[in-house]
Amino acid sequence: MENLAFIGYGLALLIGISLGLIGSGGSILTVPILVYIMKVEPFVATAYSLFIVGSTALIGGIKNYIDKKVDLKAVVLFGIPSLIAVFITRAYLLPLIPPFISIGAWNIDKNMALMVLFALVMFTSATKMIKPAKASKIQNDNPRVFNLVIQGILIGLLAGTVGAGGGFLIIPALVLFTNMPMRMAVGTSLCIVAVQSLIGFLGDLSHTLIDWTLLLTFSGISIIGIFIGIYLTRFVPDNNLKKGFGYFVLTMAIYILIKEVFL
Repeated sequence: MENLAFIGYGLALLIGISLGLIGSGGSILTVPILVYIMKVEPFVATAYSLFIVGSTALIGGIKNYIDKKVDLKAVVLFGIPSLIAVFITRAYLLPLIPPFISIGAWNIDKNMALMVLFALVMFTSATKMIKPAKASKIQNDNPRVFNLVIQGILIGLLAGTVGAGGGFLIIPALVLFTNMPMRMAVGTSLCIVAVQSLIGFLGDLSHTLIDWTLLLTFSGISIIGIFIGIYLTRFVPDNNLKKGFGYFVLTMAIYILIKEVFL
């Protein structure tokens, strides 16, 4: 168990590097690492993920803001609806889900259902990274405002359900619906992820027992990683990085589905 924990803490560095490089991917890595390596119960792991990714993204967001790579208007229009949706989902909706979910004659364990849903979200993320959609032109600011609010609500609901910060969906949404440059989208995404994740975590405090030693140690290592990731952005082309990470995410999604459904 100690060897596995050592490996898990080592991989925490990879989470920070991923967030620093492309502004997303943190939760995609965090939840499986916590569940399969750190042996954290899946429902609790989604709560831990919100804190780890939120605190790491906060540091990255501050760094990008200093570098003038954050659209504050988008943070407000996207972030406020998103964080409200995350908080309501974590505090009120998820606790209502029974331990077993009935689908026809099948009774599916709640934790298994969460992990399968997470894998499906990962498939979506991988597709967007491997074959990114072209940005569309925005004719005026009204569609931009509407799209930011609606996208914020939808991604907030999803992020709250699976414990994911949502950066892997936020960035494509910002680029596609607001024609935002990629680098600006990364910095803006980190700020949004930080706010919605940490608010979502507050919604878990009332009904989740927290191992603060594990959580703070894991988060601290991840924060070190984000500085490494931000530094590496100087040398790694965006397109190659996104495609490579997309294939990695796809591999992890397949692994989770096989482990949860067939093993």
